[in-house]
Amino acid sequence: MNPSTLYETSLRSLPLLHRGKVRDIYAVDEDRLLIVQTDRISAFDVVLPTPIPGKGKLLTALSGFWFSRLEPIVPHHLTGIPPESVVAETEHDQVAGRAFVVRRLKPLPIEAIVRGYVAGSGWQDYRETGTLCGITLPAGLQQAARLPDGPIFTPSTKAPTGSHDRNISFAETERLLGPELAALVRDKALALYAEAAGYAITKGIIIADTKFEFGQDGAGRLFLIDEVLTPDSSRFWPADQYSPGGNPPSYDKQFVRDWLEAQGWDKQAPAPALPPDVLAKTAKKYEDALRRLSI
Repeated sequence: MNPSTLYETSLRSLPLLHRGKVRDIYAVDEDRLLIVQTDRISAFDVVLPTPIPGKGKLLTALSGFWFSRLEPIVPHHLTGIPPESVVAETEHDQVAGRAFVVRRLKPLPIEAIVRGYVAGSGWQDYRETGTLCGITLPAGLQQAARLPDGPIFTPSTKAPTGSHDRNISFAETERLLGPELAALVRDKALALYAEAAGYAITKGIIIADTKFEFGQDGAGRLFLIDEVLTPDSSRFWPADQYSPGGNPPSYDKQFVRDWLEAQGWDKQAPAPALPPDVLAKTAKKYEDALRRLSI
């Protein structure tokens, strides 16, 4: 394994609160957290045994770009405090370029997913039911087709590591969040997607769908948290290669999903290890997405 690859952190200067599919979260104090983006990658809600070299730093750079760009729509949880300043000197190499010091907020219990195209599990849902996450769509749409009436909000539950997220209706979202907050999250998620998709297409990238996460402070104010518009949380398609009717080339981890599907894996842990060529191609796709979007 590349010595610069980080599969799992081992910080001793801060208490570990949670180890997620990709991020390790530590307590800095009562008001702040340290979130470290490792090089782990998950697919079908299972953490794979093989990390993607440099992935955590690429995700950190791209999230930082989007948090700044989207701040006029929703404030974010970043504090701007250098992560090296909150850990021991011997641990700087574990956080440099791959961590954020963030505000402690109360995460909402849903993932705010916005879809602009019929892709992934949404395509499977549409083929079987004629709907996308319970929302009826026109008949005859092709795979990867742009949604004719514009992007839609399709929230899901947050599943623990190793479990699968579950799509939920807007009515269930209202029951979880309350009608006012549910409407605010929906409207902000759609506004974030519209701004990001409009910018990305000028860089030659279609954002087919993405996942946002939100949190609240003690006063109930809404913040954008976690990661935002990365290849882990979004489908990025090169606009010059896009054509409906199939699964378009992508800058995201769809390449990994496709390889796993071809292995006949049952999508239950443990997952198969990724071969070197899949690792290299996936890392290159992440690098290309960062370069095209943020430069």
